[in-house]
Amino acid sequence: MARNKSYIKLEGTLDGLTFYEKDGQSFVRTKGGVNKNRIENDPAFKRTRENMQEFGGSANVGKALRSALGTVVKLMSDSYMAARLSGIMKRINSNGPGFRGQRSFEILANSDLLKGFELNKKDPLSTQFFAPYSAPSLNANRDVITWLVPDFDTDSFISAPEGATHCRLVLAAGLLSDYTFETALNSYEPVNEDENAIGSAEFSRDIPLKGMTGGDTTLVVDLGIGAAVAPTTATVAAIGIVFYQEINGALYELAQGNAMKIATVG
Repeated sequence: MARNKSYIKLEGTLDGLTFYEKDGQSFVRTKGGVNKNRIENDPAFKRTRENMQEFGGSANVGKALRSALGTVVKLMSDSYMAARLSGIMKRINSNGPGFRGQRSFEILANSDLLKGFELNKKDPLSTQFFAPYSAPSLNANRDVITWLVPDFDTDSFISAPEGATHCRLVLAAGLLSDYTFETALNSYEPVNEDENAIGSAEFSRDIPLKGMTGGDTTLVVDLGIGAAVAPTTATVAAIGIVFYQEINGALYELAQGNAMKIATVG
């Protein structure tokens, strides 16, 4: 570290030098950090390499789940959702069999870690929608998911954002395979590639935010497998609510208040 006595005060990094200010004085130092080649080859960084492999795998499994739940994720999630989901996947990985750096991701065996995960931590589903309902159910093959919400009073069981006039209930479901570390590829790969990161979403009719809904709401997502889903693949179902504002007879989606959580993993 050295002091910068030039009348030109710089901030940032230039040609391997970092310029910064501290306590009213200007300093310059060389770029820090450990050489990449050393991290990849030095025995002293074996634990670091193991952690990097598993964190990378956690990010990939989380991305697969986000893909399975589809575009509804962008509508419902907060800006930290991907990072929070990767954290859950790392916990699943920590419970998996195998050596450090190559531990497997077993989704069904750790389903409790995923259940209840909120896509938008700031607006949990329970604070926006609290009518009585049961969690989504799966058919025998685990490829058809059904969510039934009995008739309810929107005035009593929905906390709508300002300006909202309507809402829709949402069921999103998809398949997430277990992942194992493939030494030949030096990466984590899905056990069942054909049953991974696929899914769909179903929206209810437009529900006016005034009085009773007028009947039960039943949402069904058919993943189209047509056979029993492999035991090393989990079916993940998320439920949520989206708010709209009616203007001149057209409904416009609101950016706030939307909420969704993972309700069933089976």
